[in-house]
Amino acid sequence: MPSYTAPTRDARFLINELLKLENYGNLPGFEAMSADLVETVLEESGKFTAEVLAPLNQIGDSEGCTRHPDGSVTTPTGYKEAFAKFCEAGWGTIGAPEEFGGQGMPHVLSFAIEEFMSSSNQAFGMYPGLTDGAVSAIIAKGSPEQQAKYLPKMISKEWLGTMNLTEPQCGTDLGMIRTRAVPQMGEGEGGSYAITGTKIFISSGEHDLTDNIIHLVLAKTPDAPDSTKGISLFIVPKFIVEDDGSLGARNAVTCGSIEHKMGIHGNSTCVMNYDGATGWLVGEENKGLAAMFIMMNAARLGVGIQGLAQAEVAYQNAVLYAQDRRQGRALTGAADPGEKADTLFVHPDVRRMLMDAKAFTEGMRALCLWGALQVDLSHKAGDEAERQLADDLISLLTPVIKGYGTDKGYDVATNMQQVFGGHGYIAEWGMEQFVRDARIAMIYEGANGVQAMDLAGRKLAQNGGRAVQALFAMIDAECAAAKADPALGDFAERLEKATGELKAATMWFMQNAMANPNHLGAGAHHYMHMMGIVAIGLMWLRMAKISGEALAGGADDAAFYEAKQTTARYYAERFLPDVGALRRKIEAGSDAMMALPVTSFATAA
Repeated sequence: MPSYTAPTRDARFLINELLKLENYGNLPGFEAMSADLVETVLEESGKFTAEVLAPLNQIGDSEGCTRHPDGSVTTPTGYKEAFAKFCEAGWGTIGAPEEFGGQGMPHVLSFAIEEFMSSSNQAFGMYPGLTDGAVSAIIAKGSPEQQAKYLPKMISKEWLGTMNLTEPQCGTDLGMIRTRAVPQMGEGEGGSYAITGTKIFISSGEHDLTDNIIHLVLAKTPDAPDSTKGISLFIVPKFIVEDDGSLGARNAVTCGSIEHKMGIHGNSTCVMNYDGATGWLVGEENKGLAAMFIMMNAARLGVGIQGLAQAEVAYQNAVLYAQDRRQGRALTGAADPGEKADTLFVHPDVRRMLMDAKAFTEGMRALCLWGALQVDLSHKAGDEAERQLADDLISLLTPVIKGYGTDKGYDVATNMQQVFGGHGYIAEWGMEQFVRDARIAMIYEGANGVQAMDLAGRKLAQNGGRAVQALFAMIDAECAAAKADPALGDFAERLEKATGELKAATMWFMQNAMANPNHLGAGAHHYMHMMGIVAIGLMWLRMAKISGEALAGGADDAAFYEAKQTTARYYAERFLPDVGALRRKIEAGSDAMMALPVTSFATAA
């Protein structure tokens, strides 16, 4: 059976030493963020996820969710009890606003907890996780009455929420949705609409964890344009919420079936049927796309964390296996002459996979938590220029965190399965579940090709390229300063070179994409990976610098900081060179890619 230990030591290092959260004590929500409080929250949430959620991960995978003839759904054994403990401990309220019952702590802490939950049990973590995206949309676009009616119980997780976007004929192209919202003019309807249509792939669509489920549904009103300009967003509760907050009649929304999936079996991914269900408009009519993007951006960051999380738990188990499993001898001679064979750790190819995993997971964790800080600063920084910079940076890097983070997270999970050899293919060891669960993260909340096009096609040019220029200026300044330090000079020069390759690829897009947009489409995936490698490279430069300072100051935990420095060197030598190769792929353009006629792809005679 696989195991999981939350990486609280690394999270503390990042929050207290890399991000220096105590420096933001003048901002709302940061006032009490002492190192002691951070440690307490991380340690206690780590215990909860390891002791309560991780033991249910394989159970949820093997049992799945069950739909009953009346359309109700029960979650796997232990989920309901674990969810009650989750709510009682208040883990779902950490980063939520205090005015609606949340604890108002920084997103940095809630992101760390989200990683622990996804590593221990991704399917379970999706139930409360998706609710947070719905909460963000209602906070931004909902009326005061809607906020008062729904948010307190959604934030406490007494009620959970969903996002209903996809339909059988419509995934990324939301302009093709067919779900209709017809105004109900009857007395006492309160401006409600009758929602009719079918939504698919709806995570947490029906379950037994809470008394009510608040669905946020995209639909079109009768006279709306038949395009993305005609999309509206509606609140459609499973049970109608009365004015006094009590639950009324069952709404006309049901689970038609549960999807049969490759992974995340413990989460009820449903086909949802709306048969004239009562819903209420959120925000303005035909302006639902803007509200949807609020949900999507929150979800994208959460999915990026899922990529990291599955890589982390797979890595932990591969390390334990490699320490125990004995096969063959070291190339340089027997490492353990008294044993019949050496452990897997002596083999360079096993080391390659494990070091790749360590360099990615620790670097990605730094990028995710730094990104969480930008979310906080974009709302709470006292200076408008600082808020704008933070918003620019996290907007630019959200598709990178989601797309690159989940691409690499899946790669790490499969490589960790490879460390196990044949045992990695056997269910009881748990590795194949990590691979299956990691795979969805590359697909949902916008497939990674869509993330790449969002980055290259939208975010680069936004506001005249202000965000990417700010990122380049930040990296340039830190590389220039680091080159004066002999211990950091080599890393800084390698990162500076990689950033130069990224700049050149950016310029190539500017010079060639207008003439042939396919050049942009053909290179967007590679560009997203270039930016991911460089962004994590910046995090590793910072971590190497902090680790050197800690060692020079006589840090007690010397082995921790020495490992950081060695891993940073490995990242510089093994990850940063890939940026140049990716640039050359981009500059190959799209001609060969788009040249074959469709008929030439057929393999049949």
